[in-house]
Amino acid sequence: QVPLVESGGGLVQAGGSLRLSCAASGRTFSSYSMGWFRQAPGKEREFVAFISRIGISPYYANSVKGRFTIFRDNSKNTVYLQMNNLKPEDTAVYYCAASSRFYKTEAENEYDYWGQGTQVTVSS
Repeated sequence: QVPLVESGGGLVQAGGSLRLSCAASGRTFSSYSMGWFRQAPGKEREFVAFISRIGISPYYANSVKGRFTIFRDNSKNTVYLQMNNLKPEDTAVYYCAASSRFYKTEAENEYDYWGQGTQVTVSS
């Protein structure tokens, strides 16, 4: 089990920034690749960003590329999502997830553990 707890969501104006955090319990955090997903009202959950177990090879959805940065600190068992130049269409519940796969993946069913989500609302 890898309990995950997201934090850092909130209300921000368009053009603003937020940093989401996802803290994991246990001593196996560095064994997992990590991803961020989001679900907007009335829409399916979608992939946002991925980072490998050792913090290299970040990968982003086209919709956030150049604005969002995923990074991790294995000494703190935490993965982050820095979100800059936020747009109203970024409004969603954001989830972090842990995958035991060794390869980059956007597929939800390849993530083994999920957090409860944190709300991000971007006003225009």
